[in-house]
Amino acid sequence: MGLSEPAAADPSLPPLFSGQAAEQPFQAAIAAARTGTAPGLLTHRIRSDHLSAALVLAPEVPLVDAMAMVLAAANGFADAFGALAPSEMACQFDWPGTIRINGGRAGAIRAAASTRDPQAEPDWLVIGLDLAFSAETDREPGETPEETTLREEGCGDIAPTLMLESWSRHTLVRIHDWTEAGIARLHRDWLGRALGHGMEIEVRLPGKTVSGRFTGLDEKGGLLLTSAGATRLIPLTAMLEEAP
Repeated sequence: MGLSEPAAADPSLPPLFSGQAAEQPFQAAIAAARTGTAPGLLTHRIRSDHLSAALVLAPEVPLVDAMAMVLAAANGFADAFGALAPSEMACQFDWPGTIRINGGRAGAIRAAASTRDPQAEPDWLVIGLDLAFSAETDREPGETPEETTLREEGCGDIAPTLMLESWSRHTLVRIHDWTEAGIARLHRDWLGRALGHGMEIEVRLPGKTVSGRFTGLDEKGGLLLTSAGATRLIPLTAMLEEAP
């Protein structure tokens, strides 16, 4: 399957969000954030085979706390998927951002910020979503067991535009819950969907790979890895991508 045509209709977004089509949504959101655009901008590229989107936020808390938005976006996706997909479909996560459908990688949550200092309040934080609806090239079922798409898992009736609309609404609800009650629910719900909890895992991060036994998350959503009898913390800020 090759590149597909963009959706004809603009997505219907929550009142606090404004939509903008972009060829590279994540980079476009970063560029807009740097110019001081109002938080709530949701850039997107909607194709029948792939959805990319990025949300500009300006959380008025230190970066280490603001990274809870990664958990909000992931849980928001799981909520949206649960509302749209057949009930037997399983949505799970790899730390920090991988989205798995029935065990196969189908997408990811991304993040970039104006600062990497955990204690500094970022001027902006961009949270991205990438999701595969169908493979770019034909492949046999089971050919790439680690990779999957929504259509390969029987979710071909979900339209990318509808997914974007649902993700934006559910993510906004999750962000509101966080502002009212803190990270506890985000933490609990994310960990309840985590793959590899209590097992040996390998995590690829920008510039490095870490491994060990996944023993849990700290109170900020950071990964707790145990190796050779010692436990170390990998903070969520380690997933931040370089802002081009």
